[in-house]
Amino acid sequence: MARSSIDEFKQLQKVTDSLEIAKKEYLNGVGAFEKGQYRESVQHLEKASALVNRNSGFGGKVLIWLVTAYEAAGQQAEAIALCEQIKKHPDAETSKQGKRLLYIMQAPQLKRPTEWLTQIPDLAAISDNTNQTRLSNTNLPRTPPKPRTLPEEPVDLSQVNTKDNQFIWVSLIAIGLTIGWLFWKSY
Repeated sequence: MARSSIDEFKQLQKVTDSLEIAKKEYLNGVGAFEKGQYRESVQHLEKASALVNRNSGFGGKVLIWLVTAYEAAGQQAEAIALCEQIKKHPDAETSKQGKRLLYIMQAPQLKRPTEWLTQIPDLAAISDNTNQTRLSNTNLPRTPPKPRTLPEEPVDLSQVNTKDNQFIWVSLIAIGLTIGWLFWKSY
């Protein structure tokens, strides 16, 4: 009897240790994703998903992040396959998120004109020492120069028509009559 409780304790200790490792890998994967290191994020999240119960709430969270990391790393086939599995997840929220992600990934891609896009240079080749390596502007699209504005010419006041056309008086009389009529109608 004592032997079985020792085995149960060891088994529980293994589960607890693997859950702690899974949490660390999950946090490392999320951190790498937020830094734009998608391949590294995939590696950490794959390790976390292997160590955690995939049918648990935390397991579902790991899988959702793994789908997102697959998509960001350009591994569409793996992302879609994992979404198909997540659709059947026992946790309702995880299943719903899996369905939404699958819908988004399978949506048709719209064609965008090239002038709508901004090319981002690949910064992976740049070392940490910015004094030795400089970013070249040759691959960046050039923007046309701003048009020069001409200074305004001063207005010649002798040319401005200042003759009173009586419009202001006509409009004031019309407003007065309207207000008087409304006041008279209210009583």
